[in-house]
Amino acid sequence: MILVTRLDRQVMLLNPDLIVTIEETPDTVVTLTNGHHLLVRERGQVLLNRIVAYHTIVLRRAGSRHAGRKYLERRRLGQFRNRLAPPAHERPSHHQDN
Repeated sequence: MILVTRLDRQVMLLNPDLIVTIEETPDTVVTLTNGHHLLVRERGQVLLNRIVAYHTIVLRRAGSRHAGRKYLERRRLGQFRNRLAPPAHERPSHHQDN
């Protein structure tokens, strides 16, 4: 979410994925996917910088194993597999009887 300020100085959070266009005429008009228009105080370049920063954070957290985010990594993958697998005495044997 990015922070935007309406013309009446009301601060709100906006999902940048819902933005279709940003126009400066001379007020900044943000058009959303549902057809609504928001008049905001920020200039278009400021909004663009906030959108890029937002997507950078999202992509860094989602894709990088080196970002230092332990909650996104599964270092002990075997631990998760063991919880899903049945105990050894309940596993079917795969002996071939000829």
